[in-house]
Amino acid sequence: MPYTVTVRDHLMVAHSFTGEVFGPAQRLHGATFVVDATFGADGLDADGLVVDIGRAAAALAEITGALTYRNLDDEPEFAGTNTTTEVLCRVIADRLAERAAAGELGRATGLTSVSVTLHESHIAWAGYSRPL
Repeated sequence: MPYTVTVRDHLMVAHSFTGEVFGPAQRLHGATFVVDATFGADGLDADGLVVDIGRAAAALAEITGALTYRNLDDEPEFAGTNTTTEVLCRVIADRLAERAAAGELGRATGLTSVSVTLHESHIAWAGYSRPL
């Protein structure tokens, strides 16, 4: 994967966690994340692109927008799930993969991976990568 393109957005949610390991985070709290989505390809398309940056940014914004200002504890799709940073990385990456497979990022074939990083702060972040 010698080529990558990254787009960035942000996400603001409320949630709580189940399990003693989470200490005070078991209570309802807010989280704000900076979200980076990186698309990989072994080569460029005929236009010299990995993905269309505008389309990739719009897809990421739509995905994060659907989650922003939500209490994830109230969302049926997350019932029984601790919506940790790692879990949210996977959810966003999977949704971007669906859009890539549908050709919505300006390139129908040739993408090899998508990686999502959620930055909780300047000292802590998590990521998830998956093949396409």
